Amino acid sequence: MKPHVRGARRPEAEVPATAATPALWLALLAGCLVALAAPWLFTGITTQLTFLWLMVLFALTWDVMGGQMGYNSFGNIVFFGVGAYVCAVAQRDFGLGYFAGLAVGTGLAALAAVAAALALGPAMLGLRGHYFAIGTLGLGIACADAAAGWDFIGAGSGMTLPLFPGAAGSREPFFYYAMLVLAVATLLTLRWLYARPFGLALNAIRDDEDKAQALGLHTTRYKIAAWCLCAVFLGMAGALTGNLVGFIDPRELAFASASFGVWMVVMAILGGKGTLWGPVLGAALFHLTQELFWTYLLNWQRVALGVLIVLIVVLFPTGIMGWLHEFRAHRRRLGGSGAP
Repeated sequence: MKPHVRGARRPEAEVPATAATPALWLALLAGCLVALAAPWLFTGITTQLTFLWLMVLFALTWDVMGGQMGYNSFGNIVFFGVGAYVCAVAQRDFGLGYFAGLAVGTGLAALAAVAAALALGPAMLGLRGHYFAIGTLGLGIACADAAAGWDFIGAGSGMTLPLFPGAAGSREPFFYYAMLVLAVATLLTLRWLYARPFGLALNAIRDDEDKAQALGLHTTRYKIAAWCLCAVFLGMAGALTGNLVGFIDPRELAFASASFGVWMVVMAILGGKGTLWGPVLGAALFHLTQELFWTYLLNWQRVALGVLIVLIVVLFPTGIMGWLHEFRAHRRRLGGSGAP
């Protein structure tokens, strides 16, 4: 029998929503059509759009731990890097064709990432608060240094991935749709889980872990399961990203704690952590702003990005979704008091 924890807040996926208007349905349909046609409508920026879906996946998977469960992890990048390297080794050593090697490598990447989460989980998830955050930050740095010193995977020189065998111009759309499918699968899986006891258990751990454990919730099991869930999608994302870029650098791509590892956190906070759609919104806005910085603020883009991160943390502590919730609550209070 599953334990029930009183006082646990239901995640956004279970909050009853108002009926969708025809205009909203049309907007959603138009958005889906644009997403499906994007490689042919925006041929010059297909790679950037592929990275947009990667950013969405980053923010969603980080929010499982940081938003829903209250464990701010800087170590999720480890699973991404493990997936990238495992897939690359499978493609290099298994003697399969490109697409067969990619399929097998992506599956192995997910398994290897889960194995890493299972190995690290019992030790790391025994830490709480800033101790956990600092410990996971050290994981990413340690893995980057270890990969940079391991000759089997190219050490500091990195690994070159096999060339895409398709016709010219087909490589970018292929990885765009692959990353789109993976991001949508992540979103739908999390939406389904948040609406079930698993989501309530994560929220109970976030609200008061000691009380949840005293009431019979096996918190350690749920924490490890949540980390493994993140690892599955991040491992597959690493496999696809390595092939998209064509080269795996241990510090700049695979275990990029200073970029990807931090951006995961910032995107979820910007959109509103602890919600389903907040990380998606935050990832889209952050990625768009970042691309504008790289286009119009060349040589100053990192300074501008650092300032943006500080502004997000200071001005949007509850995120855009949190701000919208507070704004609607304020409007309802004004309406109830009879104010004009």
